[in-house]
Amino acid sequence: MARGGLYKTDIEKARNSLLAQGKRPSVDAVRVALGNTGSKSTIHRYLKELEAEEAQGVGAKVAVSDALQDLIGRLAGRLHEEAEALITEARERFAVQVKERDAGLDRLKQEAAALSAQLQRTELALQAESQQRAQAEQALQASSVRISQLEERVAGLTAQLAERDRHIESLETKHTHAREALEHYRTSVKEQRDQEQRRHEHQVQALQVELRQANETLTGKNHELMHLNRENARLTEQLGQQGKALQQAHSDLRRLALQLDELKGLAQEHHALQAQWAQALQTGEQLRTELAAVRKDLESERGHRRQAESNAIGLTARIQVLDEMFVRIQSASAADSRSKPSKS
Repeated sequence: MARGGLYKTDIEKARNSLLAQGKRPSVDAVRVALGNTGSKSTIHRYLKELEAEEAQGVGAKVAVSDALQDLIGRLAGRLHEEAEALITEARERFAVQVKERDAGLDRLKQEAAALSAQLQRTELALQAESQQRAQAEQALQASSVRISQLEERVAGLTAQLAERDRHIESLETKHTHAREALEHYRTSVKEQRDQEQRRHEHQVQALQVELRQANETLTGKNHELMHLNRENARLTEQLGQQGKALQQAHSDLRRLALQLDELKGLAQEHHALQAQWAQALQTGEQLRTELAAVRKDLESERGHRRQAESNAIGLTARIQVLDEMFVRIQSASAADSRSKPSKS
């Protein structure tokens, strides 16, 4: 803006200062020397007056024709018009540059707003991915605890199954021993009974032979009656011995009957052992079925754990990509902020 109270002397001082510096005292130069104040038309009028005064001073010393002065005046006016045209053109170019700069600033603002929105979306996505990763880690930890529990349960069931197998093996051993003892007893009883029967049959056959010989001797030899009587007495004694042997055989039979009763008790115990063995086998099968189910659950939990680990790896990779995008966006935003021209 032009300041109030601009005098011709101020214009003259500024013009003389420019001339002393070897510069051309144009309207713009004088206005700059005055501190960018004053109207250009006023400065131009005062400069023309000063030039006219100088021209008059020089004309007093040197004779100059009116035609030359008129030519100089027209040239000065023409130069002033050209200068004004150049100034107007420069102003228009400056206005176009200002508009272009404002448009560029608007584009930069829009890009900055878009980058800010993208940054916010990236931060939200990063937070969501972080939450998913935390949930996956919690699921992975729960799966690990579940797998540990299942492994402990499998170990317990395996120990129970081993104990049950040892019990079954012990029952089988007892069953085998009882069966062997029963077979051995049956064999010994049979052998003893066969021996007694063979001995009795041998004695009966011997008695029959002796009786036949005695009858033949009695019919053939009466003189041997006394001898036969003695023989009869001997045979009677032998019969008494045979009766005692028979009583002993009956006693042995009673003893064998008692042993047979004991064998029946062993047979009952054998049946009880067989029932326990069958129950133990059934329990073992149930334990094996439960162990198979637990192992199946364990495999399923391991599959879930592998899936959770795979999801965690994928989430980690996505988070890394989002972190890299976040860093690039921050770098681009910072670069745009540094390259954005500041307003005057």
